[in-house]
Amino acid sequence: MFKTSFFRDLKAGLVVFLVALPLCLGVAMASNAPNLISGLLAGIIGGIVVGSISNSRLSVTGPAAGLTSVMAVSLADLGSYNLLLLAILIAGLIQVLLGVIKAGILSNFFPSAAIKGMLCGIGIILIIKQIPHFFGYDNDPEGDLDFFQTDHENSFSEIINAINFICPPSLLVGILGLTILIVWETKWVKRNKILTAIPAPLIVVVTGILGSILLANLGGYWIIEDKHMVNVPSVLAANSIHEVFLFPDFSGFNNTEVYKIAAVIAAVASIETLLCIEAVDKLDPKKIPTNTNRELIAQGTGNILSGLIGGLPVTSVIVRSSANLNAGAKTKLSTIFHGIFLAISIVLFPGLLKMIPNASLAAILIFTGYKLAKISIFKSAIKQGYKYFIPFFVTMIVMLFTDLLKGVGAGIIVSFAFILIENIQIPFKVGYEKFDGKLHVLVLVSQHVTFLNKGSFVKLFNKLPKGSTLTIDARKTKFMDRDVTELLNEFKETAKNNDIELKLMNVKEVETLGH
Repeated sequence: MFKTSFFRDLKAGLVVFLVALPLCLGVAMASNAPNLISGLLAGIIGGIVVGSISNSRLSVTGPAAGLTSVMAVSLADLGSYNLLLLAILIAGLIQVLLGVIKAGILSNFFPSAAIKGMLCGIGIILIIKQIPHFFGYDNDPEGDLDFFQTDHENSFSEIINAINFICPPSLLVGILGLTILIVWETKWVKRNKILTAIPAPLIVVVTGILGSILLANLGGYWIIEDKHMVNVPSVLAANSIHEVFLFPDFSGFNNTEVYKIAAVIAAVASIETLLCIEAVDKLDPKKIPTNTNRELIAQGTGNILSGLIGGLPVTSVIVRSSANLNAGAKTKLSTIFHGIFLAISIVLFPGLLKMIPNASLAAILIFTGYKLAKISIFKSAIKQGYKYFIPFFVTMIVMLFTDLLKGVGAGIIVSFAFILIENIQIPFKVGYEKFDGKLHVLVLVSQHVTFLNKGSFVKLFNKLPKGSTLTIDARKTKFMDRDVTELLNEFKETAKNNDIELKLMNVKEVETLGH
């Protein structure tokens, strides 16, 4: 069993590495980090360190797109990357504390509709964002998932630009890669043990490299320029250790701005991690739950180390996690392997990685996006009813035009709005009977009544005709909010004035203000 899972995890780790490599570099570029190695260092720590501590089976940790704008603004405010590293370190300490005090329980309050909407939203955004790279238009860095981009375009205007500046050899390589991924999903390939043993993304990358070499032999128009290839910095080419590792400026411990930024990074990183963990646990076919408190401690440890050596802040990330799942990962060894592959790549073969066309990696990410946003997922959401579909859809749309956190926030608000509406609905059953020329109304109150239900009682009272009898039976009620109790007691006077006979059963007498 171990042997089988080991090789499956090794294969999955290789696939995640191929997906993570351009994203780590892209997030570093979008964050305005002083060097691209900072993104790779964060990916290595996320894979090896966080992967080792976490008990999540499928989640992958690395530099996150959701923090790029926070990083860029924070760097501008502090004016020093070394001070920002100190803020990342402190953010990690805050996350460890959150894990110790068991703040991971917050993940239980994320509505399922918002989480599923987030997954579909990420899938759609991934496809939209990768189309320009697929066409050979690489102005916006990989990993920029916000609607308003770092190149001053937006998600849709970038596609228009891509159509106007198509790089034919890149597009050809991208189409070839996407075709391979589609073919690898067919029953014919899945029945072949030899073919299924080879990761499709690896074949896409190899054919991309070979295809770009063959096209380059045609010369001129068919050469894929370096700007359309993966740009990987080499550790061995660095002149000093300070070109690879940057260290925090500990004099910033007296700077209150550092603590403010650390709190923001800790909050955003923790929320994104909890959202991702919740989403990955839902995708996990084995439904093995993750200990979210331990996850916060793992993420905090990762951020402490990343801040110490010059890396970007890390979170659990859904794109790499879903790629890990799709690649057939069995245990958390796959995320550790991906971190090891990242470490090896920047030391031993950065030159080979520079031969990978961005279009090949775009094909892999587009296919990953498709798997997150299949039509069947939309159909399933519609079948759940409008109370599920609307938060699902709102999450997805708001994400598309803003970012992940705003989208999920909107979905949560809509979900809670429906809960609020349900709570405001009639909290009792009403029976009407007329005898002896008098209307008798029996109200059976539900088990739990809150201040949100006051309106329902007021509406009932206003409908009662003069001379009727009202019996309010709260004998089965376990909790009644003081606001409602006061309202019922206050109605006694109104009932007398309107010649309404009122009988209260198990409704406590309360002292109201002014009496």
